[in-house]
Amino acid sequence: MIPARIGSQRLKKKNLALINNKPLVYYAINAAKKSKIFDKIYINSDDKIFGKVAKKYKVEFYLRPKHLGSSNTKSDDIVFNFLNNFDCDILVWVNSIAPLQTAIEIQKVVNFFKKRDYNSLITANEFKYHGIINNKPINFKKGDKFSKTQDLTPIDLMVYSLMMWKSKSFIKAYKEKKGTILHGKVGFYNVSRLSGLIVKNKLDLHIVSAIINKRKDKIKYFK
Repeated sequence: MIPARIGSQRLKKKNLALINNKPLVYYAINAAKKSKIFDKIYINSDDKIFGKVAKKYKVEFYLRPKHLGSSNTKSDDIVFNFLNNFDCDILVWVNSIAPLQTAIEIQKVVNFFKKRDYNSLITANEFKYHGIINNKPINFKKGDKFSKTQDLTPIDLMVYSLMMWKSKSFIKAYKEKKGTILHGKVGFYNVSRLSGLIVKNKLDLHIVSAIINKRKDKIKYFK
């Protein structure tokens, strides 16, 4: 399932923004298809224009209710609504705004989820930075000499390029009014930093566009 909302508070119609004459959502579709791991691929949207996108790139389309397209809509509700309309054992959320997520990585994450028999999983990025929450260090001590970054305990941040669930356990948790995005046996998978680049605003769009256009360039050094 590739969710693609028409609205966005920070970047209008970002899923339709063009990179190399292809809408942003295309890159998620292409990676999902190339992974060859899904029985069916759906664009899940609150706007019919994505039906045209789905038809152009030969995937299925689901038009969800309008009330599930607002900025206040929770991911739990979108997933539950979809599972009420389609029968599957495992549902994978392929993020439409993670255009650098590769097909190979999708394969690896889904196989990892199945092998570990998780109920839910979210992708993450690992950072070896000095972390602070509410002005308090979380992986270093103020009174000590400044730690080398390579010696720090890594901090994982969820990046949501992929999320996935066992459908039955998701529905059960939802009906019991429990948190569903992370329910049951929970797994995390560290994906590449490129996969973790999520388009939220114009700057993000410019960054991923530059990477897509120049990603084959070799590293050069000053001589």
